[in-house]
Amino acid sequence: MINAHPEFLDRATPSLDARLQIAAAAVPELAATAAARAVVQWGRPATDITHLVVTTNAGAHAPGADVRFAALLGLRPTVRRTMIHLNGCSAGAAALRLAKDLAENSRGARVLVSCVELTVLTFRGPDCPHTVNCQALFGDGAGAVIVGADAVRPVEQPMFEMVSASQTLIPGTEHVITMQLTEHGLDGNIDAKELAPLAANNVKKCLSDALTPLGHDGGEWNDLFWAVHPGSPLILDHIESALQLKPGKLAASRRVLREYGNMLGSTLIFVLDEQRRRMEEEGDGAEWGVTLGFGPGFTIETMVLHAPDHDSRKKN
Repeated sequence: MINAHPEFLDRATPSLDARLQIAAAAVPELAATAAARAVVQWGRPATDITHLVVTTNAGAHAPGADVRFAALLGLRPTVRRTMIHLNGCSAGAAALRLAKDLAENSRGARVLVSCVELTVLTFRGPDCPHTVNCQALFGDGAGAVIVGADAVRPVEQPMFEMVSASQTLIPGTEHVITMQLTEHGLDGNIDAKELAPLAANNVKKCLSDALTPLGHDGGEWNDLFWAVHPGSPLILDHIESALQLKPGKLAASRRVLREYGNMLGSTLIFVLDEQRRRMEEEGDGAEWGVTLGFGPGFTIETMVLHAPDHDSRKKN
């Protein structure tokens, strides 16, 4: 790719059109591959999907990636499509929140959430330490999950129940994460020194606001299971310290970050899948849990989860 597009290395050379062309072809194909696996695990045909939510930070076309993706997967022409662009790392959590609302307000709905990311829009030469750090941290990936209410058993076996979902905007923090399409690709800034403590200092209130109405005082965070978007090791360290979590509580997030990097919106789906695997294979006894997503704004997405098969796993 570099041989074909040497302009990708030079910030001063226009390259947006070439980057978008690559993304337009690759994003739907990568998304369809991940979604096909999710549909097989779900156990019902793809034509039973009623809604489609696609998130990506890699693309700026109309028709969007959702149109070709729907065709590749064989979805019905009547599937109701929604695209979410440039939500950064919080895109996965935002998509799940939207899917929850759609499923609960449309009887019989089955919402396919697809989050797909490519670093082709941001890749460039090592012109400064910040660029090198970002190239090492971020990665490509796609994750998919089907969301619905009133599971049809025994065909549908829910991984988690999404009990509540909320979004909190921290005032005066618009500068912490910025993203902008420019003539040389997707550019922006992440204030790493401010981001990690900002997330840690506000997460307790977000969690309390989400859990208290459900009868959980949140006093013992270690009684929960955790699916935190692993923006960086520093963010996880700050969250772990602020909540005084025991070692291993963020193991799912750390493993995904270590093996795949930060895949922006798709990362949270990887973390949820890893958490599910740990609960099934390693017997994590927690019944209730939370997901946390962080993105531009500065925005914190909080979701309360319930493990529907908790009692059967505990007996085994």
